[in-house]
Amino acid sequence: MNTNNLFDLSNDVAVVIGGTGELGGHMAEALGSAGAKIAVLGRNAERGNARAEKIISAGGDAKFFAADGLKKESLEAANDAVTQWAGTPTVLVNAAGGNHPDATIPPGGDICGLPTEAWQSVFDLNLVGGALLPSQVFAPAMIKSGVGSIINIASMSGIIPLSRVVAYSAAKAAVINFTLWLAREWATTGVRVNAISPGFFPAEQNRKLLFNEDGTYTERGGQIIGHTPMARFGKPEELAGAVIWLASRNASSFVTGQNIAVDGGFASVTI
Repeated sequence: MNTNNLFDLSNDVAVVIGGTGELGGHMAEALGSAGAKIAVLGRNAERGNARAEKIISAGGDAKFFAADGLKKESLEAANDAVTQWAGTPTVLVNAAGGNHPDATIPPGGDICGLPTEAWQSVFDLNLVGGALLPSQVFAPAMIKSGVGSIINIASMSGIIPLSRVVAYSAAKAAVINFTLWLAREWATTGVRVNAISPGFFPAEQNRKLLFNEDGTYTERGGQIIGHTPMARFGKPEELAGAVIWLASRNASSFVTGQNIAVDGGFASVTI
């Protein structure tokens, strides 16, 4: 077996939904560095174009396409535009997701006060727009061509539910379950479906929960570090190896239905 091209993605077109965000953007850069043409999808044109330019300046090929993951017609229009630009997508990274402030249980509160609308919003963002609709739109062409890798971005909170963020934890657990379901259904088509569950990576949406203004850990941030054997948070670039491996039709050709934890050992701690 020739291992020289195990991680060569030069024949791939990768769609990264949520590539306008910090983690999704770094994954887009990683796939671009491995040779894939990168379609950065999201709602923020300024961030999307900046990420595409960064990939191009590093020697890659990328373009931003405006898309709303919660609107199927928007994703269909983006799919048509990406296909016209670079050909049939062969890699789909579903990196969109997040929480809703009203779905976070406040200190001293409980689930009985959680608004149904906030709960539904979190499930729509992470499961419907974060996995279901993109798969429905981009997978048919992959199935037709017999080549495809879908990578859903889940979370360690989908494996070990976190206090206070019950809706987010439940939605990410659903993403993992949906990943397994799709992997089984499409196993003979040439389309592989896997998930990555990041541990704790500081990003725009959670930075204030983890750090005080002076850079010290908040109480919650300190609890997380104390539960992480590596005693630190993850760096966005540390997701690169997992996403390139799962995207590669050579390196992970017999890998489907897996949830890869990149968590600094978080899941190994019980007490």
